[in-house]
Amino acid sequence: MDKIVLDHGTGAKLSGELVSMIADILGEVYIGEMEDSAILDLDNSKIAMTTDSFVVNPVFFGNGNIGKIAVCGTVNDLAVSGATPKYLTLGLIIEVGLPMDELKQILVAIRETAIEANIKIVAGDTKVVNTGEADKIFINTTGIGVFETEPIRMRELKKGDKVILSGYIGNHSIHLLSIREGLGFEQRIQSDCAPLNNMIDKLVKGVGRDSIHSIRDVTRGGLSAVLHEFARLTSYDIVFFEKKLPLLHETIMAADMLGINPIHLANEGCICIFVAPDKEEKVLEILKNEEYGKAATTIGQVMETEDGNVYLVDSNGEKKILEELMGAELPRLC
Repeated sequence: MDKIVLDHGTGAKLSGELVSMIADILGEVYIGEMEDSAILDLDNSKIAMTTDSFVVNPVFFGNGNIGKIAVCGTVNDLAVSGATPKYLTLGLIIEVGLPMDELKQILVAIRETAIEANIKIVAGDTKVVNTGEADKIFINTTGIGVFETEPIRMRELKKGDKVILSGYIGNHSIHLLSIREGLGFEQRIQSDCAPLNNMIDKLVKGVGRDSIHSIRDVTRGGLSAVLHEFARLTSYDIVFFEKKLPLLHETIMAADMLGINPIHLANEGCICIFVAPDKEEKVLEILKNEEYGKAATTIGQVMETEDGNVYLVDSNGEKKILEELMGAELPRLC
């Protein structure tokens, strides 16, 4: 069959054929044995575990698709906690009418990204729903990682820490919005979607765990949401500088056209790092030598005051409190 039909979700022959096809395409990254539960050997007594669901519109974009985002999002959530990603479960909710070729493209992206991230898929599930009950395909994942060093926690933030971004912000959201709205920016602004666990591992080993105080994945809500989350949790004030934000000129143009601020836009391949001041240059050196960290830059610092505010120093040098958004400037993009 060249399209998904409702009987692919009945548990009968077509379901078996669908699961077999999925396993075949995932290939070496899938080690499930078709049991109801995966049995995993974990050498460490402490593990990291995360779960996420992915609803992306459009499902396919210029340099990826929902499958790539699902693996990257899960892997990055594990890696920023200091864990080494090991295992992944994969749940697919597929809408009747999804072309089989599109499903195969998504599975190929999952396999290729899992290979890059060195993570194995150990269990999965598929459900098929009627037309109109899903937006082509939804993906749910659970990720498990192990700790080779002490976990990295948000509460370890320290006064004086430098705030570093690993790459450009806003590109993922602008890329998808441009495709969705026909703005024409998608050829010049690519999504930043990428698995960052290998880069994070090199960073922690190169700088030392004690100097990396916290790391956060800059996804939904963008940079603003991350900084407010840290300020709210620790009561520390955080200041960042508008002129130092890593932004492509085209991203600025597109954001201006849409009337949105890039600091609120979602990303899929950018981390925010809080590091001891004496290790700032070492962190930047390591990041800039990595494919996904070439645009790394220091944007601000954790302050001595404890009011729990986030301050923006604008292009004119004026310092002001950055208010947290009550909702979202844009529809959900990842």
